[in-house]
Amino acid sequence: MSVEAEIRQMLMVALEPIRLDVINESHMHAGHAGSPGTGESHFRVLVVSPQFNGRSRVERHRLVNEALGDLLRKRIHALALATFAPGEAIRA
Repeated sequence: MSVEAEIRQMLMVALEPIRLDVINESHMHAGHAGSPGTGESHFRVLVVSPQFNGRSRVERHRLVNEALGDLLRKRIHALALATFAPGEAIRA
């Protein structure tokens, strides 16, 4: 399974989002220091989840990071997050 598919699956289970966009941006970072050269290391994720209601941006990012666990620590070099509760204006 691709890293992109794993991200999607893990976040769907953990956060039950009403919107989830996972964009692989690895091609824009090919050859830069720290990039493993796998083509699956840099991602941009937009999540809209009811679980973010009443939570700060830091708390929301922690929920995402916890949901991704070892995948984030071992296979993802960079992760850009946009996290919103339903009804909030999306700035992506």
